[in-house]
Amino acid sequence: MTIPKVDMPIIVRLQREKFDPGNESNQFLSGAISDGAAVTFTGIVRSPKTNPIISMTLEHYPELAQSQLEGFATQATNRFNLSKATIIHRYGEMVPGEPIVQVMTLSPHRKDAFEGAQFIMDFLKTDAPFWKKEKTVNGQSWVEAKDIDEKAKQSWQ
Repeated sequence: MTIPKVDMPIIVRLQREKFDPGNESNQFLSGAISDGAAVTFTGIVRSPKTNPIISMTLEHYPELAQSQLEGFATQATNRFNLSKATIIHRYGEMVPGEPIVQVMTLSPHRKDAFEGAQFIMDFLKTDAPFWKKEKTVNGQSWVEAKDIDEKAKQSWQ
């Protein structure tokens, strides 16, 4: 006997392990027959040509991060009529090319799905309790917040 899958409208996973963005997207879309739009955003560790990195380490405060990410997803779900929202966010050491974050939204209409994903990412970039340290051939340094991310978040208010 097959146990029916119960869809949870909001899922937030914080994990050290790598994840497969394609597999995650396929699982997210499983059973999505009454919605017409799904948006997936995957953030990847980048190594700029002008200042290449060896690795990036994300530190976080687990309980607060879980609570805040659930809050961002709940706000987006309510504001944009999302049927489902999932956030997967890694922590620990990662190397260029690896996925850091994946945000997925599902809605009856594409505008809501796009805006819901963008809303989550804009708040995640500014308000989530993650701290980023980059390692280069010249040593390690903490990455400062960017004004452009704060402006993007403010555009939702």
